Amino acid sequence: MQQNESVWKVIAASAAGTMIEWYDFYLFGSLAAIVSERFFPAGDPTAAFLLTLATFATGFAVRPFGALVFGRVGDLVGRKYAFLVTLLIMGGATFLIGLLPGYAKIGIAAPLILVALRLLQGLALGGEYGGAAVYVAEHVPDHKRGYYTSYIQTTATLGLFASLGVILAVRLSMPEADFKEWGWRIPFLLSILLVGMSLYIRLRLKESPLFSKLKSEGKTSAAPIRDSLGSGKNWKVILLVLFGAAAGQAVVWYTGQFYSLIFLQKVLKVDFVMANIIVAVALALGTPFFIVFGALSDRFGRKKIMMAGNLIAAIGYYPIYQAMKAYSSPLNPVMLTFLVFIQVLFVTMVYGPIAAFLVEAFPAKIRYTSLSLPYHIGNGWFGGFTPLIATAVVAKTGHIYAGLWYPIGVALLTFIVGSLFLRESKDVKIWEEVEP
Repeated sequence: MQQNESVWKVIAASAAGTMIEWYDFYLFGSLAAIVSERFFPAGDPTAAFLLTLATFATGFAVRPFGALVFGRVGDLVGRKYAFLVTLLIMGGATFLIGLLPGYAKIGIAAPLILVALRLLQGLALGGEYGGAAVYVAEHVPDHKRGYYTSYIQTTATLGLFASLGVILAVRLSMPEADFKEWGWRIPFLLSILLVGMSLYIRLRLKESPLFSKLKSEGKTSAAPIRDSLGSGKNWKVILLVLFGAAAGQAVVWYTGQFYSLIFLQKVLKVDFVMANIIVAVALALGTPFFIVFGALSDRFGRKKIMMAGNLIAAIGYYPIYQAMKAYSSPLNPVMLTFLVFIQVLFVTMVYGPIAAFLVEAFPAKIRYTSLSLPYHIGNGWFGGFTPLIATAVVAKTGHIYAGLWYPIGVALLTFIVGSLFLRESKDVKIWEEVEP
C-alpha cells in the first residue's frame, strides 16, 4: 500500500468536512417543531409538523440521485473533486435556508423554496458520504480499514450533536419568543463559516493514492453508472448490500438518534431544551463506540457485529420506549438519557463497521458510484422516512408505540437477509487491484 499523506491528516480533513455537511443537513430536523410554525400555514399544528417532516424527508428522497451524479464524478475525475463540490452545494443551501422569509411574508413561495433547498442538500449529501468513506479507505492498510473508516462513521452523529449543541447555545442566549421568531436562523447562517474552513482544509489534500494509481494505469471506468447498473452481477451485490446491511442500519440510526428526540418532544411532551440536552448527552456518550465497533470488525468481522446490532435493536425498542414513557412522568432526565444512550449503542454496532464493508463490496473503478447507491437508498428512503412514517402511524392509530413497528420490521428483515446471504468481507484486500 502507498501513502502520500498522513493517514490522520486525511481522516481529520475528511471527517471535518463530512461532519459539517451532516450538521447542515440535520439542523432542519432538529428544528422541525419550530420550522413548521414559520414555513407552513397556521391552524393545524399536527398537519404543519407532518408537512415539515415531509419536507425534511425530501432531502432523503433525492440522496440516491446525488449518489449517482457525484459517484460518477468521483469515479471519473477523482474522489477529492467530488466531495469539494458537494461541500459547496450543501453549505450554500443551508445558508439560504437561514435567509429564507417565512410563510407570513411570502406565502406559498416559502415552503416551495424550502423544499428546493432541501433537495439541493439531499443531492449534495448523496455524493459526500461515499466520497469521504472511499477516500479514507483508499489511504489506509487493509487490516485496519474498519478502525480507520469508523472515524468517518462518527461524523453523522457528531454533526447531529453539533446541530443540537449550537441550537441549545443560541436558544439559551435569548428569550424563547426571540428564538422562535428569528434566533433559529443563526445556526443555519453559521454554517457558511464552517464550510469555508472545511473547504480550505480539503483544498490542500491530494487525490487518493489508490485512485491515482488506478488512473495512471488506465484502469478507471469510462462509464461508471453503466458499469455499476448495467451488470446483473453488480445489481445482485447492490440489492444484497441494501437489504442485508444498509436498510436495517438506516432505520436503527434514525430511530435511535432522531425519532427518540421527536418521541420525547411530541409524545412525551418533554420540554424542548431538556429533550435536546437528553439526546445530546446520549450522543456524546455513545460516539466513541463507533470506533470501538469499527476496530472490533477488523478482528471479528463486519457481518457479525452489524447483524447483532439489528437483532438487538429490533428486540429492544418496545421495552426501551415503554421505559421512556415511565420515566417521563415524573421526569427523570438521567434515566431518559440512559435509554437514548442504549439506542445510540445499537446505532454504533450497525453503523461503525459499514463504511469498511461497503468499500470492500465493490471494485475500485466503480466503487464511489456503486457503494453510494445502496447506502443512500437505505439511509435516504428506508431511514430518512422513519421519523415521518413513525409519527404519522402514531397520529393515525393513537397508539404511542405504533411508530416502532416500521423500524422493528426493517431491522428484522435486514437481520434475516444479511445473516443468510451476506458474505464476510474483512479479509478483502482492495490494494490487490493496483499492485502486482
